[in-house]
Order: sequence, then structure tokens, then C-alpha cells
Amino acid sequence: MPAVTSAHPLETPRTGATSAGSGLWKLEAAELAALIRAGAVSSREAVAACLQRMDAVNGALNAVVRRFDEEALADAARADAALRSGEPVGPLHGVPVTIKVNIDQKGHPTDGGIVAYRDLVAASDNPVVANLRRAGAIVIGRTNTPGYSMRWHTDNALHGQTFNPWDRDVTPGGSSGGAGSAVAAGIGPIAHGNDIAGSVRYPAYCCGLFGLRPSFGRIPSSNGTATGLAPVSSQLMAVQGPLTRSMRDMRLAFAAMAQPSPLDTRCVVPAPFPPLERPVRVALVTGSAEASVAPEVSDAVREAGRRLAAGGYLVEEVAPPRIDAIARIWAKMAMPDVMAGLQPLIDTNGDDGIRRAVALWHEVLPSYGPQDVLTALGERSAALRDWQMFLETYPVVVMPVSYDLPYRVGFDLTDAPTTARVLEAQGPMMAISVMGLPGLAVPIGLAGTIPTGVQVVAGRFREDLIFDAAEVIEAHGTPRTPVSPAWSPA
Repeated sequence: MPAVTSAHPLETPRTGATSAGSGLWKLEAAELAALIRAGAVSSREAVAACLQRMDAVNGALNAVVRRFDEEALADAARADAALRSGEPVGPLHGVPVTIKVNIDQKGHPTDGGIVAYRDLVAASDNPVVANLRRAGAIVIGRTNTPGYSMRWHTDNALHGQTFNPWDRDVTPGGSSGGAGSAVAAGIGPIAHGNDIAGSVRYPAYCCGLFGLRPSFGRIPSSNGTATGLAPVSSQLMAVQGPLTRSMRDMRLAFAAMAQPSPLDTRCVVPAPFPPLERPVRVALVTGSAEASVAPEVSDAVREAGRRLAAGGYLVEEVAPPRIDAIARIWAKMAMPDVMAGLQPLIDTNGDDGIRRAVALWHEVLPSYGPQDVLTALGERSAALRDWQMFLETYPVVVMPVSYDLPYRVGFDLTDAPTTARVLEAQGPMMAISVMGLPGLAVPIGLAGTIPTGVQVVAGRFREDLIFDAAEVIEAHGTPRTPVSPAWSPA
């Protein structure tokens, strides 16, 4: 198992936490919701505590880039009044959450980190925001993203760089880096993110959190501010998902977000699945036939396997079909489709970071055309079929999030060889995106000051299998969060 430093030891999930004063920001969403429903604390107190935590640490992190204290406190007051009057309340009633700046939230700009869009104010909520509100959540701020949300590091010309509370020189990930940094530091127990190539899972990995890329079609999304037609590969691979500090909160957040909406034609509500034969078999992926894997990454996967075996799972080291080859389908689908549509916008409105990062992608990736997209769609179908057959035998797969530990800041702007390695190392996330499978980043430990973790994968719409396995892993300890930035007085 990766070395664990004494500064940030492992801990098992908290239970029965008390709830006085400003310490409310430390609590999980499930704890806060229970206390609010019981009348032990008010939503206004919970929101105020998280806003005070934001005051204390956000100056060092730049995780939340648009905050609205007055609006959030007014929403909390209404939540408290509803509870006093006996109105029905949702599972997240009164709980503070954050929303990423690249989806619509009524009355606020959907700027996506782009200067040209800073006044693009949404007239309505994206369905995932509406679902969180319907569950009772109180939105306290909007979190940072790289320009056009197409980097694995979070920085832009409009809002600046976001920092990782574990280590200022290590990336918080991207594109939901603001979301990851905020949750890890205690600015709200649940953050919204989105993921097309790892943009929820990678920040969760970098920040020591749980981060879910759900099955294609499980959580609705639609931006009224968007114009034009959605690229095919974006429709197939882009999803919304939560980042949390515990699996209890992950279950709550996913259930709240995963309510269907007619605004998203992809939405599905899966039928119940028959019970699995026990013990459940787990495929453990510790290496790669094509790429080098950091030893700390392999160690984390093996540690997760030991925890699952102790929990009654039948764990075997075995490789699923063609992970690295499937990862390469991502570029074959997205570069002539999503990126071709984005390139003129990046050229016109993008900052130096996104221009440089995407230019390096173009330098190291093959020059794909429209016909390649059609070929890639066929390859995607064949890959998913092969994985579905594999998952019949091994319903759960535990594999790396990335083949490398979280990178140092600047990694994606360095040079073509570094970018080529990054694209290779991020293959485990990209492969899962290609197939539309659910993948959950699960924290395991620390390598020095840097979090380590694994990705737990299952078949389409089998988030339940992922959650069950992740809870077994979590029970043996995870990096302690929330964490205060070491360079901050908070």
C-alpha cells in the first residue's frame, strides 16, 4: 500500500458526529441533512458555516469562483421555514452544494472559464441543478474549470488557477478541479462535476475523494444557453456526476441527480437487475500490456483487492479486453467531432493554456477525419460488447484511474513527449468514457502528500455494484478530509 504520512492519516467514515457552531462544515451531507431534519441545526447555520469555511480557505485555493452568500442564505431561510411548517422535504434538504461554472444555473453566468462568456446568464436551471434543488440542496457557489473544460488541470484567463489543498504544486485535476478542491477542503460536502474523459474521476483522484462518472444516460443535462447541435461523441461520452468525501454522500448525491428529465433524450431508468451469484467476482487490473504503470498505482489497486477479498469478494488479477486500445478510440471519435467544433472557438476565445494544451494534442495524435468517427463508432460497439461479455464473469473491475500519480502543475503544457505520456496514462479513464460504463474514483491512501486511489467499474447502469464494492474499500480507511491547505493559516 502507498506510504501514508502522519500529517494526513487514514480514517474510517465518521458516525454520530456532533454539530455545534462553525464545525458544521466538517460534516458529511448525510449528517447535515439528518441534523437539519431533526431540528438540531438549521439550514441557515449549515450554509453559514460552509460560507465561513469558504472565507477561510478559498483565497488559497480559488476553487469557488462565483459565490452568492445572500442568495444561498435566503434559500436556506426558506428551507428552514418549510421544515417548520411541516412541508415535505427532500433527502438533501438544507445541505450546501456547489455547481460547476460550465452548466446553467438560473440567474448566473455559464462562463465555462471563458472571458467572452462572462455575461452569458442562464434563464433556467440545467436539469441536474434542478434535481439537486428538488432534493432540497442549497447552492452556495460555482466552481472553477479550465477554458472549454478540456484540460486535466484547472486554470483559465477569467478566474485563474485552482490549487489542490493537499499540495499546491500538484494539480487538483480537471476539468472539475474547482469541484474537487472545494469538497476536499470542506467548502460544501457535495460538488457537481461533469466528465467526458475523466473530468470528475481525475479531480477526485487528485484530491482524495469519491468521484462518479455514471452510466451514459443516468443523470440528465441540458444547457439552455447552448447553441447549435451537440457533437455525436459528446452525446455518447459526456455525463454529469458528483464528487463527495464519503460513499454515504455519494449514494445520496447520485440518487438526487439521477432523476429523469424530458430535456435530455438520453435519459433512462433501468429496470431492476436479478441478484448476482455470490461471491461476486472482481477483476483486478494492476498493470498494462502497453504502458508503464507507477508502482504506487499498482500498489493501490492491490490494496483495494485485499480489502475486497477481506469483505467476501472473489478477487483475481486478470485483464479485461484491450483497455489501452479502447482508450485510443476516444481521440478517434472526439478529435474530428468535439474538438473540430471547439477549435474555432478556442482560436477566438480561448486562453493561452487551452490553446497550448489542445495544440499539443493535435501534435501527438493522428490526424483523424469524419470517416474515422464512423469507424470509431463501430469499434466502440465491438469494445462494449467484449466488455459486457467479460463483465458477465467479473461483474466488478478495479483498475487505475491513471497509470501515473497526480501530476505536478504545468504537466499538460510542457511538450509533445509529455503530452503523449499523459494521454497514455489517462487511458483507463478514457476507455470507460468510450464505452459509456460507470466508473467511480475511490481514494485509498497517500504517497507522501499526494492522494492515491483506484477506479471501480461495472456494467451499464450497475452503479449499485460499484457503490457496494466502494463501501467495502472505504471501510478500511481513506485519506482524511476535509483538509486545510498547508500553506494557508486556516
